[in-house]
Amino acid sequence: MSGHVSIKLASERVNPSVASNNEIPRFFTPGEVICGLGDFMRGHGTYLEDNNIKSSVAGVMQKVNKLICVHPLKSRYVGEIGDVVVGRVIEVQQKRWKVETNSRLDSILQLSSVNLPGGELRRRSAEDEQMMRQLLKEGDLISAEVQSIYSDGSLSLHTRSLKYGKLQQGVMVKVFPSLIRRRKNHFHVFSFGISMIIGNNGFIWISPIPRELTNEERNVNSDTSSPEVSKHERKAIARMKNCIAALASSKMMLDDNSLRYAYEESFKYLNVKDLLDTEAMLDVAFLTQHRINDYDED
Repeated sequence: MSGHVSIKLASERVNPSVASNNEIPRFFTPGEVICGLGDFMRGHGTYLEDNNIKSSVAGVMQKVNKLICVHPLKSRYVGEIGDVVVGRVIEVQQKRWKVETNSRLDSILQLSSVNLPGGELRRRSAEDEQMMRQLLKEGDLISAEVQSIYSDGSLSLHTRSLKYGKLQQGVMVKVFPSLIRRRKNHFHVFSFGISMIIGNNGFIWISPIPRELTNEERNVNSDTSSPEVSKHERKAIARMKNCIAALASSKMMLDDNSLRYAYEESFKYLNVKDLLDTEAMLDVAFLTQHRINDYDED
């Protein structure tokens, strides 16, 4: 059995950068002097030594008025209250679940912070604690909101809103949290048949648009509460997954607009798996950046 293998010399590899201008951001290494203290204030990713502001991480400097910060290119998720996150349950403990959210420490979801079946509002009892694995078990994916931050930096989550909870029949894609653009809304429904949760923590959930089960589907799928995912929906999910990979490889910021543009431009390649080719990924990212620039100019 033979397969297609593409091997390129280093001199023939493509540059994944699709920056809209020729200005290359200044990269700082840990311990490197950024500037003298002067009238500047030090922010995240910096420290003060010998009247100089120095970088404490490897990353790119950002200056807002007189505040200087250095944003690391690769880092764990640092949560903020109100953030939307996608996570995976890794352990069921007494009256709480431990959730992996791509942060430095595991996040905590308390039993009192979830909706009971049927939306019942009451104090949690010993019976509820015994039934915790029927609500969420190890390996389950959830969407949640950061409720508070503990003193050690770990996150406390809640899923009290109906838009949060257990996720089923979809695909999770992981990118660097620094690539997620903060928006007021991180839940999106696209006209091409998929819905998406863009987690601030770098976990992106792609799934079909939820719909009600027909009577026939209820009889066939009596053991599940979700309808079957059609072939068309699976192709759309796979195409969006490859579009996210294309934009992430070029270090482009991800939000609903950039992902919608990338999805539309990706139809230049009819076969979904062709989008995994290096040149195709760069082409989609370049076309997406061009559309974003046109939108900004308008």
